[in-house]
Amino acid sequence: MITDSHCHLGSQRFSPEEIPDIISRATENGVHRMITLATNESDLAINLQIAHDHPGVSACIGIHPCDVHETRDEFESFLAPHLANPKVAAIGETGLDYFHPAPDGWTNEDYHARQRDFLRRHFEIAKTAGLNIVIHTRDKSGSASFDDSLKIYADYSDHVRAVFHCFPGPPELASRVFATGGLISFTGIATFKNAHAVVDTVKAAPSGSFMLETDSPYLSPTPYRGKRCEPAFTKNTAEAIAYQRCVSIEELSSETEDVVENFFRLS
Repeated sequence: MITDSHCHLGSQRFSPEEIPDIISRATENGVHRMITLATNESDLAINLQIAHDHPGVSACIGIHPCDVHETRDEFESFLAPHLANPKVAAIGETGLDYFHPAPDGWTNEDYHARQRDFLRRHFEIAKTAGLNIVIHTRDKSGSASFDDSLKIYADYSDHVRAVFHCFPGPPELASRVFATGGLISFTGIATFKNAHAVVDTVKAAPSGSFMLETDSPYLSPTPYRGKRCEPAFTKNTAEAIAYQRCVSIEELSSETEDVVENFFRLS
């Protein structure tokens, strides 16, 4: 049994009516748990409701870096009431995104500064609540968003553990996360023919340092590329990673499930 440690069941690409079937397909493919992540104020309630309605689903709450310009300054006020909810497994998805251009009326400098401010405040929330945090980074080139996120994480690493989700980089970047006490997670990118850096990281990552995810509805693994992704496809990514690491699917499941349970404080 495996866990999809990062999906977006509250996405508009999934209709509320099909969520039970999506979860059933995941279960049929050995995906017994899903972590669904909010990205803004409007989808917070949706993700919490899905988690409440389905025993195998937990939620994370946070503001995605691409949503900071549309989020009220005092965003803590609408996250705080849910921190004690047993279905809330971590803080996120938060982080830094230097890939997308600044929205109208914003300079890149101001937009990125607000993202950094929000990320630091998410860490403060996580520290106070005793929860861990899920980080998004993305750059057009180089690793500036990753570098800046890791620098902020270092200030909180004694109290909060971070997972850098959808990890796209080579082993050298992953080793910096591990040195700070963090984790990474792999998506269907690990199944792509030309994803050499990610596959190198898959092979080099120490046991217990990573999780599996879909990031659905995005990043469908081979052989579903071009189609809407869903949690059932975690199985395909798991099979590819087990092969790349020369372990059985049972061994991979055992080590990643331990990581999931510890990171998300699941019983």
